[in-house]
Amino acid sequence: MKNLFHFARCATLAALAAVLVTAPSLAQSTVGFARLSFPDGAGPAVEGGVWYPSDTPPGTALPLVVISHGNGGSYAGHRATAEALARAGFIAAALTHTGDNWRDQSRATDVAERPRQLKVLIDHMVTTGAGSSRVDPDRIGAFGFSSGGFTVLVAAGGTPDLRRVGAHCREHPAFYDCRLIGERPPSPETLGTVWVHDDRIRAVVAAAPALGYTFGTDGLAEVSAPIQLWRAEADRVLPHPFYARAVHDALPSPPEYHVVPAAGHFDFMPPCSPELAQAAPLICQPTPGLDRAAFQTDFNARVVDFFGRTLAKE
Repeated sequence: MKNLFHFARCATLAALAAVLVTAPSLAQSTVGFARLSFPDGAGPAVEGGVWYPSDTPPGTALPLVVISHGNGGSYAGHRATAEALARAGFIAAALTHTGDNWRDQSRATDVAERPRQLKVLIDHMVTTGAGSSRVDPDRIGAFGFSSGGFTVLVAAGGTPDLRRVGAHCREHPAFYDCRLIGERPPSPETLGTVWVHDDRIRAVVAAAPALGYTFGTDGLAEVSAPIQLWRAEADRVLPHPFYARAVHDALPSPPEYHVVPAAGHFDFMPPCSPELAQAAPLICQPTPGLDRAAFQTDFNARVVDFFGRTLAKE
């Protein structure tokens, strides 16, 4: 099992590395793209990317959606969603999380850093970032997948209790997150962390959120933003009911909840090219009973529609 875990991780990182090298692919003339590099205090600069509608009149204030990738990912991992948002009139900005990306897993379990880094991205985008003069600071949403789903829920006001991880992993040692934690235990300081929230986030899309069981009702009591929550029915990475369903049951207001029949965990990412499929079959192989490309089209349309409704001008 341990060897399989290492192989799955390496395959995932290899695939996302290839995505980063080849992305973004912007065939649509109305979508522009710029790479980002922005400071993060005394730490290394954070890389990212921003997709934007290139044909809107100057001076137009546009809603912003920030994007947080999953474990071992990159800013380019959800480029199709970012492009769909940009085509619909949003600015979409994604970051590569320091210490939890395809190049570097040294801080993969230091999950408190993720929402803090997302806040730094928002700060950058509304002040000095590419297109900052066109960002409407009163219309900011957040999209996250897997560990990114956890990230955006925390950023929107969630406070997880990581003391729940121990009991969960004793009962489910073969689960992906428990194997990751067993291989790279978080520092003791993580249990006493101060979680960073950002009340500028007005709407959240969380797809297959990691560590959902760590919140509980108390942990999500301060989340007031509307939530669109997604679960893959055949998710073997974060199995039901400990992750997305646990979030669903703990939220103070019912989310817009979608369960995708037959889908696996990685179906929330764009279809793989033939090169990626060969390099990373574990995350690229077709899911029986699901047309991944068709699902991605529908998924992105529903994400765009949700943010369009929840970030509309008042």
